[in-house]
Amino acid sequence: MKTPGITLRLLDKADKEILKLPRSVKGALYDFQHKFKANPQATGLKLQQLKGDSRLWSARVNDDHRALLLRLADDDWLIVAVKHRKDVYENLDRLAYGINHVTGGIEYVDLQVVEESLLRVLAPAPPASAPRPVEPTALHGLFAAWSDEQLSDLGVAQPLLPVIRTLTTEDQLLGLVEYAPQLTGEVLLAIVDGKDFDSILDQVTTPVAAPEPVDPEDFQAAAERPATMVTTSDAALEEVLKGGDFGRWKVFLHPTQSKLVERTYSGPARVSGGPGTGKTIVALHRVKHLVDRLPPGHTKPVLFTTYNKNLAADLRSRLLELGGEGLLARVDISHVDQLALRIVREAEPGNSKQTIDDNQAVREWQALLDELGEAAWDAEFLHDEWTQVILGQAIGSRADYFRARRAGRGRNIGRAERAEIWQLAERFTQRLDRSRRQTWDQVTERAARLEIEREQRIAAIEAHRNEAGGLDNIHLQDGSKGWLRYRYRYRHIVVDEAQDLRPAHWKMLRAMVPSGQDDMFLVGDTHQRIYRNQVTLGSLGVHIRGRSSKLTLSYRTTRQILRSALDVLTGESYDDLDGGEETLAGFRSVLNGAVPQLHPCIDWTAERAAIAEHIAAWGAHSDERIPLEQIAVCVPTNQMAGEVAYTLAQHGIPAVEIGPDGPRSESGVHIGTMFRFKGLEYQRMVIAGVRDGLVPRDNVNRLKGTDLARYRREMQRARSLLFVAVTRARDSVDIFWHGEPSPFLKLVLAS
Repeated sequence: MKTPGITLRLLDKADKEILKLPRSVKGALYDFQHKFKANPQATGLKLQQLKGDSRLWSARVNDDHRALLLRLADDDWLIVAVKHRKDVYENLDRLAYGINHVTGGIEYVDLQVVEESLLRVLAPAPPASAPRPVEPTALHGLFAAWSDEQLSDLGVAQPLLPVIRTLTTEDQLLGLVEYAPQLTGEVLLAIVDGKDFDSILDQVTTPVAAPEPVDPEDFQAAAERPATMVTTSDAALEEVLKGGDFGRWKVFLHPTQSKLVERTYSGPARVSGGPGTGKTIVALHRVKHLVDRLPPGHTKPVLFTTYNKNLAADLRSRLLELGGEGLLARVDISHVDQLALRIVREAEPGNSKQTIDDNQAVREWQALLDELGEAAWDAEFLHDEWTQVILGQAIGSRADYFRARRAGRGRNIGRAERAEIWQLAERFTQRLDRSRRQTWDQVTERAARLEIEREQRIAAIEAHRNEAGGLDNIHLQDGSKGWLRYRYRYRHIVVDEAQDLRPAHWKMLRAMVPSGQDDMFLVGDTHQRIYRNQVTLGSLGVHIRGRSSKLTLSYRTTRQILRSALDVLTGESYDDLDGGEETLAGFRSVLNGAVPQLHPCIDWTAERAAIAEHIAAWGAHSDERIPLEQIAVCVPTNQMAGEVAYTLAQHGIPAVEIGPDGPRSESGVHIGTMFRFKGLEYQRMVIAGVRDGLVPRDNVNRLKGTDLARYRREMQRARSLLFVAVTRARDSVDIFWHGEPSPFLKLVLAS
């Protein structure tokens, strides 16, 4: 007979232990959770309280394995470990659990496992003829300068303090971190990285601290706090136990991520963070959170958008994985340019113009300048001025352009120069009209105007209805031709990769959702801005001040790769999309791996051959063998991508180039330019052609003497491209170049 109301949860880190178990045990655990929820007292489960403990129980999974469970309340249970039966009843005094006094979350530590992990990384003992002198470990330990009280105040688990005092090397620390509660690991690694108490308190501890006083005996309340990373429902537990990879991103969120997902905001909110900190994961869960709170219906009141077409397709598949068809049915997922084009085509069904990209537009600008014999202006400068200022601010007349602010544009231009630019811009748009073409910036600006006009018309009708006591004005409605349909009037908008959107995009989106609670939720990182779309959101009606948060823990990038990536950015400052400065202060990782490897070569031919040999060597070792699709080669230009693919083919290594719509076939090493790797990740990353003149390009260096502000912007963008490339890697990075290495590698080479 099924026992009503039984809740069974799985503690984070327990699932990592389960992953190491044989498949038959995983299947048995899947069956166990069904039986347990039906009746925990069933004879076959052999549920029993462990001797001398009031909360810790064991239950039979199969003949050889037992689940260790904490009884949170009468009908509320938490799986903290799955062990072989012989390990359950021995060393019970080595099992420690409790509620962290800082976070209020449940923590479980198997001290026996932790100590065994440390023994595996201890240095071999010296020969008997040279006895090791006995010295007090505490005086030479990694944390000798820190008191127990300081560590405890930062949230370090109390049962681990004696073990922490024995640590003398970073390898030992990493062995402990693997099995320690997450906050403990983050704090200890921050100390080793040289952070002081106040910095760690501010960047690591405070963001996950419980907002209310913590009762050390209320385990059921502790289980509901974000700091207790558990499955949130029985259905989620089922999915974890069935899935091959246990779908960790779908179930386990860091406390800081959970808080951001579930918070109620009074207006637009922004989440920033370095690569791999889970910004997109937060956005996905935020979408689900918003949909879960919608009233029943068949509309799509939530828009989920991003700048890149590849990323939009990925968001769709991941949202489907997170919540199924029911979730997708309530969400409009579109990359932002496609959304703008849809709006324009519905409003102007006769508009059949071909849409061209930025590169094609710059070529058209250059062709216009050549035809006019105009040598005073640069095609890229004019294109940026037209898109960022004229279209970006929806400027409709020369007089308005004379008054327009050009913040961040650098080069000062007077009234006479503005008149010249305006005349050239008019000629350029006429040129495009004659050839039945338009740019994406024009489409977006037109879509923004249409949405703003619709918003104003709706507001006018609502105002009249209120004045007339609820009666409609037929004349106001007349001729709307569907304009007042709310198809593109959303309740919530979630934006991924927000740093890459243009000013007109923001104007369009702002008009598509009424201002108010939870209206807009943005995630992004300006350190990863690889396009020329620099904006100040407040000036575009998107006011995020006071509602900005930061994620600082990377789940993808190892500590070694992270250090090199941050070296690439040294010397640059980045904006926060709202007139302030963005930093990566506190950006950290608890993952350990190899130091990035550097490979100087004689020329490009030798470089390609070295890359092919390097990849072939990975496949030659059985312990190193990984799928080719988890290896990527990143290069500065499309031509170089094709040449690398050809060289790999000559060495018998299948390769596939990444195009605008993603990889062009299913199998092989992925090859593409730095732009193509935005939002992707790989086990092994090869970055090739990282030489001066390519990273950054020669034409960027030439700007230094003619347009210093533009030079600085382009140098920043070039650094960001390399930063993005380096941080796509999970396990290893290899950097190749020929000739002079990129100046961005200066600190990497010196380390």
